[in-house]
Amino acid sequence: MKRLVSSDPGFAKAFARVVADRREADDDVSRDVRRILERVKAEGDEAIADYTERFDHWKLADDADWRIGAETCEAAYHALDGVLRDALELAAERVRRYHQAQLPERRDYRDEQGVRLGAIWRPVDAAGLYVPGGRAAYPSSLLMNAIPAKVAGVERLAVVTPTPRGDTNPLVLAAAHIAGVDEIWRIGGAQAVAALAYGTDRIAPVDVITGPGNAWVAEAKRQLYGTVGIDMVAGPSEILVIADKDNDAGFIAADLLSQAEHDPDAQSILITDDPEFADLVADRVGVELATLATRKVAEQSWKDHGLIIEVGSLDEVPALANALAAEHVELAVANPEPLLESIRHAGSVFIGRHAPEAVGDYVAGPNHVLPTGRRARFASGLSVLDFMKRTSFIELDADALTAIGPAAVALAEAEGLPAHARSVAVRLNRRRED
Repeated sequence: MKRLVSSDPGFAKAFARVVADRREADDDVSRDVRRILERVKAEGDEAIADYTERFDHWKLADDADWRIGAETCEAAYHALDGVLRDALELAAERVRRYHQAQLPERRDYRDEQGVRLGAIWRPVDAAGLYVPGGRAAYPSSLLMNAIPAKVAGVERLAVVTPTPRGDTNPLVLAAAHIAGVDEIWRIGGAQAVAALAYGTDRIAPVDVITGPGNAWVAEAKRQLYGTVGIDMVAGPSEILVIADKDNDAGFIAADLLSQAEHDPDAQSILITDDPEFADLVADRVGVELATLATRKVAEQSWKDHGLIIEVGSLDEVPALANALAAEHVELAVANPEPLLESIRHAGSVFIGRHAPEAVGDYVAGPNHVLPTGRRARFASGLSVLDFMKRTSFIELDADALTAIGPAAVALAEAEGLPAHARSVAVRLNRRRED
């Protein structure tokens, strides 16, 4: 764990190195992924089967090996412990309500010149959802990806999820039942992303691919953008906790570790204006790690990427937070509203001492698929809009064309495009003749 003090002479340079640290795929991963994509595009199901047997130790022979049926998902749902089933239902309902409020409205109006203008929002035909398997088998990820797609009106949802040695996570299957997923394929990795993008004999292609995954999955999505739409290129998890001395140090330590346990490359950062509180949190992190079941991963993350920044005043926080543009930002301070207004770049913000980021991962309602790697400077979390596209429309009668057409002719001629100009001018000339 690193520690920086904003008043130190070398702070600016050290902080800049933290901001520049990408913690993402290297050139070797990019090359490996490119080969996988090329092979899947050329060989289809044969390549998928080979990679699945090699990486997941699962042989894809007949349909039952390839797909998990709806009846299996329904059975998993009914077999769940009642408390877990209720928790999934609560999460799904809150996520659904939040995303229903995001649905855009159709626009249709006439302006002062009589031109009819507007836009129609329509869902994509099919979406592919990547759900991690193995160590990172998260039903919450399935809900966060599938429910916005369903709310948007997507007709076909195809999930890909690795099932190492055939093992499935009953919670993930139950979540698929709740969300109304149409297909679940027992494949993962870059090869699964390629199958969704290109299509194979068994798997029909999709229009958009969303969902988190490891470095190979993220790189596959990056390389396939343009063939399909994607939500974002996601990197390791991040949390920035801004806390004053009036917090419980154990609470803040737990919040920092909630992201550290995701991945050895995850990053947890605390900014505080109290050095003694910084000491308490650092000590408490050590205590928490001693009993954490995910200690090995969390400890590596905290050791390699954890950071505590001491500032002289919370007035310094907005500039630092905006430079980091973190995935998750907690405002555990006495007066969080000014910070909320000043921090422009953040995937999601958690306000107050009783709003831990983990609540947002499950039951708060907003999506937990968020931009990482400073992409919150220009990107937003997953929403219904990621599964929709907008078609604008324009309608003119003769009077409307007379009002605005001459300007179009002038601009087309200035750009050296005479056919453009003529397509408008011939209509204007005909009207003058009439």
